[in-house]
Amino acid sequence: MLKWVSSVALAATLATAGGWTSAHAQAVRGLPDFTELVEQTGPSVVNIRTLEKTRDARGNVPNLEEFFRRFGIPLPNNRSPSDNDDDAAQRRGIGSGFILSADGFIMTNAHVVDGADELIVTLADKREFKARVIGADKRSDVAVVKIDAQSLPAVKIGDVNRLKVGEWVMAIGSPFGLDNTVTAGIVSAKQRDTGELLPLIQTDVAINPGNSGGPLINLRGEVVGINSQIYSTSGGYAGISFAIPIDEAMRVSDQLRQHGRVIRGRIGVSIAPVTKEVAESLGLGQAVGALVRGTEPGTPADKAGLQAGDIIVKVNGKTVEKFGDLPRIIAAVPPGTRITLNVFRKGAYRDVALTVAESESEASPAASTPDAAQKTPLGLSVSTLPEATRRELRVPGGVKVEAVEGAAARAGLREGDIVLSVNNTDVTDARQFAALVSRLDRNKRVTLLVRRGEWANYVVITPER
Repeated sequence: MLKWVSSVALAATLATAGGWTSAHAQAVRGLPDFTELVEQTGPSVVNIRTLEKTRDARGNVPNLEEFFRRFGIPLPNNRSPSDNDDDAAQRRGIGSGFILSADGFIMTNAHVVDGADELIVTLADKREFKARVIGADKRSDVAVVKIDAQSLPAVKIGDVNRLKVGEWVMAIGSPFGLDNTVTAGIVSAKQRDTGELLPLIQTDVAINPGNSGGPLINLRGEVVGINSQIYSTSGGYAGISFAIPIDEAMRVSDQLRQHGRVIRGRIGVSIAPVTKEVAESLGLGQAVGALVRGTEPGTPADKAGLQAGDIIVKVNGKTVEKFGDLPRIIAAVPPGTRITLNVFRKGAYRDVALTVAESESEASPAASTPDAAQKTPLGLSVSTLPEATRRELRVPGGVKVEAVEGAAARAGLREGDIVLSVNNTDVTDARQFAALVSRLDRNKRVTLLVRRGEWANYVVITPER
């Protein structure tokens, strides 16, 4: 069995056994020494203490002092003289940040400053400043705050494109309020899609509450990310942490400093992944692009004629490798810009031009109404959509699933789903749907475009024999 030992233990064992060689010594010396990095970058890392007046409607505001008391951990001695015991009407939160410029601009996470009535920034030399929020963007979880100070030690910004999986990185922050805590690990993955607007850097650097907003630093002493979140079932560090890539964060920071907010593009589509099974069944080949589940009324996608079931494979010639790439690509396009989407629809590619709008709130879902049912060999009982329902849902046809069993049930269809097409042939009513199904090859899979609620997706099933 292979047994791992520390470099110190290995060195001691080799020395005792008389097996110490220059190669072994070099292996031990080759392990990273973070002391110079800490001395170099530590002064640029700050502690951010947030104060918020308690409100009856905000019972979910974290209270770190209560956390310490509950688990019997001594309170860290990091209160300032201004933190009196009689200000119990305020809740406290702790986070981290780092200095962007010598004149007092500081980057942190948006969730660190969210809801704060007062921010207090403590520098590495223990000086304290009240800070004001310049801007915070919840979608990217990036915020910029400002303190009135000069000649501050700013961080060096690194190149995320040069960052490699397996590379050593270091974090400095205030986990549980313990200032200037240093942890280290390696980059576990890049471009990790966690459902957030930005693809994240995954590491095994120990990150805990209070580390949020602190820098992720490479061995050249450059900031390559903002420590933002962890994967955990307990709320504490479990070996997986995530950081926002610094190049994306700097783009957000620049807009926050210039406009106080981030201006993003949108086209008004709901999307889903394109699975290998769906890609093969539709003749797309590779599982690339973003499946359009539906468009929002009055949006650029709606006006340009995008339809549920379309697969967007390129934006201005740039391939959409996976569905999560599309909102990131579109978000980076300035509103008012004319773009061309390459769309795969019913077995053929076509270009769709539209003008990107500015990001806004999501639309509300629509509903459907029942009608008489007709059973089909797929294990579905369906009914024709009434004209009023079609107008409400803005669809030219389709049938509603009234009951489901067998192969259709195993494929995930539910009562209330609306079937819009069968193998790329639009469905007009229950009679035509039954005719389409009756002509299917019982030995081949069939692809249905199914709408559930407001959005649509492809479902691949095998007809019952």
